[in-house]
Amino acid sequence: MTTSAVHRPLTHQDQVAEVIAEMTLDEKLAQLIGLWLHVSDGADVAPMQHEMLSKVRDLDYYIGHGLGQLTRPLGSRVVAAEDMSASLDGIQQQVINKSRFGIPALAHEEILTGLQLYGAATYPAPLAWGASWDPELIEQMGRLIGESMQQLGIHLGLAPVLDLVRDHRWGRVEECISEDPYLVGVIGTSYVRGVQSNGVGATLKHFLAYSGSQAGRNLAPVHAGRREVLEQFAVPFEMAVKLARPASVMHSYAEIDGTPVAADPELLTELLRNQWGFEGTVVADYFGVAFLHTLHDIAEGTAQAAALALRAGVDVELPTGNAYLEPLKELIEAGQVDIALVDRALERVLRQKVELGVTSAAPRPAQVDLDPPAAREIARRIGEESVVLLSNTGILPLHDGGTVAVVGPNADSAEGLLGNYSFTNHVDVPEGTPIGISVPTILDALRQELPGSTVRHAFGCTVRADQQDEESALRGIAEAAEIAAAADVAIVVVGDRAGLFGRGTSGEGSDTDNPVLPGRQGELVDAVLATGTPVVLVLVTGRPYPLSRWSGRVAALVQSFFPGEEGGPAVAGVLSGRINPSGRLPVSLPFGSGAHPYFYLTPRLGGLTPISAIDPAPEFPFGHGLSYTTFARSALSVTADTWTTAGTMQVTAQVTNTGDRAGADVVQLYVRDEYASVTRPMRQLIGWARVELDAGESAEVSFEVPALACAGLARAALAGGARGVHVHDRRDRGGGRPLRAGCA
Repeated sequence: MTTSAVHRPLTHQDQVAEVIAEMTLDEKLAQLIGLWLHVSDGADVAPMQHEMLSKVRDLDYYIGHGLGQLTRPLGSRVVAAEDMSASLDGIQQQVINKSRFGIPALAHEEILTGLQLYGAATYPAPLAWGASWDPELIEQMGRLIGESMQQLGIHLGLAPVLDLVRDHRWGRVEECISEDPYLVGVIGTSYVRGVQSNGVGATLKHFLAYSGSQAGRNLAPVHAGRREVLEQFAVPFEMAVKLARPASVMHSYAEIDGTPVAADPELLTELLRNQWGFEGTVVADYFGVAFLHTLHDIAEGTAQAAALALRAGVDVELPTGNAYLEPLKELIEAGQVDIALVDRALERVLRQKVELGVTSAAPRPAQVDLDPPAAREIARRIGEESVVLLSNTGILPLHDGGTVAVVGPNADSAEGLLGNYSFTNHVDVPEGTPIGISVPTILDALRQELPGSTVRHAFGCTVRADQQDEESALRGIAEAAEIAAAADVAIVVVGDRAGLFGRGTSGEGSDTDNPVLPGRQGELVDAVLATGTPVVLVLVTGRPYPLSRWSGRVAALVQSFFPGEEGGPAVAGVLSGRINPSGRLPVSLPFGSGAHPYFYLTPRLGGLTPISAIDPAPEFPFGHGLSYTTFARSALSVTADTWTTAGTMQVTAQVTNTGDRAGADVVQLYVRDEYASVTRPMRQLIGWARVELDAGESAEVSFEVPALACAGLARAALAGGARGVHVHDRRDRGGGRPLRAGCA
C-alpha cells in the first residue's frame, strides 16, 4: 500500500480525538506497536530475541497503516555519526509518505549509560551514580543525554532503571542505583528531570519488583508481600512519577505471587494511574506481551496475551506487533475485546507524540558530536566522585617514585570500565570494529599520574576462567607475581567484564549462583600477596563481591562500579592522590557469598541474634567510604515543632574538616521507629548532604524532617524525605553556599 498523507498534520492535542474517530482498526493498532529494524544476526541483546523476531517482516509490510514506534533505529548496529540523522530521517519519511495520516513514528533508544549509539559518550553505570550521592551531577548527565537525543530526533529513552539491589547474584545489579529506595528515588528523579529538560522523554523501568527475583535469576518469579512491594520496590517509581512526570513506564518481566506485571491491572492501572496520577504511556519490555503466552503460561496464545496486556494497561507492544496486530484484531472483530481499550491506549500514544514533538518537524543539525567535551567532563566528575575507598593502611595516596607493578585483567582494559548497556559491551559488531570513543585505561592513566615512577604491567589472567586455558592462566599469574615481587607496591586491578546472557560476568542474563570474584582472579590476588609486596586491591565491578579473603591482608581496598569512559583517569587520580575520594557505598558489601539476598533495611530479626549462628552483617556497610582527610561531627541538635503527623523536626550538626587537605563529606541522616504496629527497619535513610570543605573549615548542616518520615518508606519519600537542607560555614554566617543534597 502506497499513499500520501491526506489529513492535516497532527500537531495539537485538540486534534487527537478527531484523528482517533477517523482511523480504521488497522490504523489504530499500528500506532500501538514498535518495530525493531536492522537487528544484528549475532548474539541476542534481548531475551529470546531471534526466536521472537523470526515472525517479523520488513518495514514496508507494516507502514501502510502507520507505525507507533521505531525500536533502536540507530543503536542496533554501527552507524557513523555523519550518517545518523540522514538514516533516521529516511526511515521516518517512509513512515510518513506511505500512511494515510502521515504521523511519524516515535523513535526510542537505550540511554542507561548514555545514548547507546556507536561513538556516543559512555557514562558510568548506575551503581556508580549511587556511589556519587550527587543527584545534581546525575541531572546534568541526564541533560546532556537528552540534548543528544533531541539533536538526533530520538524522542524517548529507555532509562532510568529504578529497581532495588536485593540479590547480588542477579546480573543486572550494575543497572541499579542502590539498595535503598530513597537514594534510588532521589537520583532517579534527578536523571529524569535532566533528560526531559530537552523536550524528550524518559522511561522508568522495570515496573515493578523485577530485582526481587527468586535466587537472583533473570525473569524468575518474585515472592513478595504487598507491603514490601509498596513500601520498598514501588517507592522510587512513585517518587519519579509524582516529582518528575516521566513520559513512559516500562512493565517488568516479573510475576509477583503468580501474577505477571504485564497482565496486572491493579499495578498498571489502579496503582500507577489512578493512585499516582501517571499520564504517560506504559510500554512493554521487549517481547513482554508475547511472554504471557510463551514464558508465563497464563495465555493460550498471543491473542489472549494481547487481550490480557491491553486490559491491564500496556499501551504499546515492543518491539514487534506479534500480539497487538493480527491476533488482537481478530478478538476485537469477534467482539471479545472492547475497542474502547484500543482507543484508550491510542489516545495516550497520540498525545505523547504531540507532547514530545514527534509530529512537529523541527530543524536538526546534519551531524551531532556525540562525545563532546562537556559530556566527557561530566563522565569524569561522576567517575571521580563514585570511587569508594574502602580501607587504607596509609599506603594511599601513592608516592611518585620507585617501581609500581600494575597487574590484573582490568588494569589495561577499556571494555572493563564500561557497563553492559554501553554500545561497546551490548551490541554485537563485526570483529575488529574499534570502540569508537576514547577510553583511557587505568594503566594508561597511572603512567600519566606517576611520571617519576617505573610502572610495569602484567595481564595476569582473564576475568572469566573459560576464556583462558589453565596453563596460560597459571603462567600469567606467575608473571604477575614476579613483577610484583620486584616492585615497591603492587596495584592489582580485578573485577567484572560486562556482557549479555552469559557472555560476561555482569549484565542482563549474566547471573551467578556464586557471587565471588570471577574466574582465577582470586588466585591472582593471593599470588601477588604471597610476594610480600604491599598490595592495593582495586575492584572494577558491576556488583559487590565479598572481600574478607583479602581485606585484612591488603594495604588498601578501592571499589569502582563500571566508571565509564573517563573511569581510568578517575581511579588513577584517586590512587595518586590528585583526587580525594568521596564515594560512599550505595550497596552493602557482604562478608561472605552466602549472605544473599541482603540489604540494610531489615528489622531486628534480620540482623545478628542469639537464636541463629549466622551473622549477616556486611563487611562494609551501606553508606561507607573513606577519605584522605578526616571529618568530625559535633553540636548535634534536634528540635521539633508540634510533633504530629503534620509536624517537622529540625536536625542540625556541625561538620569540620579536621585534616590537612580539602575533601567532601557525605553526611547521612537515618531514622528509626522504635515501636510500631508492624516491624520497621533498624535504620532508614531519609536525607543526606554532600559537603565540600577546605582543610580546617567547618559548616553547619541542617535537615528539616517531616514527621511522616517515621510512617514508612513510601510516606517518607513522598514527604520529600529530609527537605529544606541548608549549609552555612563559619566564614559566612549571614549567608549560605550551594549544597548538593539528597532531597526530592
